Amino acid sequence: MVFSSPVFLFVFLTAVYVLYCIVPSIKAKNVILLLFSLLFYTYGEPKAVLIMILSIVMNYVFGLAVGKENKGRKIILCISVISNLIILGIFKYAGFGAEMLNKLPFLSVSIPAISLPIGISFYTFQAMSYVIDAYKNPEYVQKNPFKVALYITFFPQLVAGPIVKYYDFAGQIDKRTSTPQQTAEGIKRFIFGLSKKMLIANTMAFVADTVYSLDTSELSVPLAWLGALSYLFQIYFDFSGYSDMAIGLGHMFGFTFRENFNYPYISQSMQEFWRRWHISVSTWFKEYLYIPLGGNRKGKIRTALNKLAVFFCTGLWHGASLNFIVWGLINGIFMMFESYRIIKPEKWLRPFRHVYAMFVTVTAFVFFRADNLESACRFIGHMFMPSGDSVQNAIFFQLLDPEYIVMFIIAVIFSVPVIPAIRNKSESPGGKTALVYETVSYGISFVFLILCILSLSSASYNPFIYFRF
Repeated sequence: MVFSSPVFLFVFLTAVYVLYCIVPSIKAKNVILLLFSLLFYTYGEPKAVLIMILSIVMNYVFGLAVGKENKGRKIILCISVISNLIILGIFKYAGFGAEMLNKLPFLSVSIPAISLPIGISFYTFQAMSYVIDAYKNPEYVQKNPFKVALYITFFPQLVAGPIVKYYDFAGQIDKRTSTPQQTAEGIKRFIFGLSKKMLIANTMAFVADTVYSLDTSELSVPLAWLGALSYLFQIYFDFSGYSDMAIGLGHMFGFTFRENFNYPYISQSMQEFWRRWHISVSTWFKEYLYIPLGGNRKGKIRTALNKLAVFFCTGLWHGASLNFIVWGLINGIFMMFESYRIIKPEKWLRPFRHVYAMFVTVTAFVFFRADNLESACRFIGHMFMPSGDSVQNAIFFQLLDPEYIVMFIIAVIFSVPVIPAIRNKSESPGGKTALVYETVSYGISFVFLILCILSLSSASYNPFIYFRF
């Protein structure tokens, strides 16, 4: 079940919210959320829900074990991490591992046909966060298994994030409030995210998919750049839109989630980009991998290796493919170049800093989107080597229809902090301007909702990009 579907919007969300408001106690509200979260996942993955339940039970037991003061706590923690990674590895990386082994001489391994459960990368990392946080601070040990289950299964961020760390969630399980203003803000945030997905990302997706579906021999420089830029905005508005919807839904039920995107396309270095892009996963790797490996405390060489390890894992986490590993390493290498002053963007003029960061990002995302390494390299080659004829030119201008041009301009505008700037200017001491801003923003949200509903009635199924991870 996806957020941008009529079933979710008009049936599931309506039912869970009405029941949530009817029941009086926080315990009953948590029961409603847990039951509907399990239903939410079961609707799309009826068999895979057993894997998620196994993860819940397993990590609940590990959490109790690491919370006890004994010498074996660290061993239990290691076993819990390994166990989670084994489950993730079986369902996500078994086929990829077999393919890599088959590239070695004199080896022939059968490739297992294992379907990837939706959201396993996200809920596995959340489950690991619970056990690690319980190990660091026994106060986080949760004796009630249903509360652990609620944390892992909570439907707003279950299948595509943002990854919520347990220490951020724990205090909100039993103590939270849901005011009318908070609910209204949550609904507005949800609509804003839905609009990002339905109106912008889907329009960009059509062009990106069309270009990437062409054989690389059919590409020209304009077509290749059109596909690369379309995907650049597709993935941002698709994933940040989902994060906005998750954060908005959280507000509706009294939960506060941290921001997952902070206008990454205004970055002027790759270090800044990763402080703004997919914040929940980058901070997860920083807290639970980079720092435990030693961070930057053990010399320059060790720091460089730690960063490469983190970005290797970041790429691999996104997908079982060499493409994702290369994408991660490209980002990691440029991060190291900046850290060790091989590249010094802060000494450049501001426009050049921005062009540099976006050039690396656009090029790296080709590896993220292409079907394989060979296709990615050929695609990048066509971005810079003149090629094509009248046929490619005709395809290029056919894709540049008025709807796409308008949405592309809107995508550029809303990828910079226009809304925060307007909001800040509206915060006058008298409050009249702020009231006007709030009224207008809710009016615009209603218009966006109507446009999204109209789009839903005619659009074909288009799942979120990050569902595949």
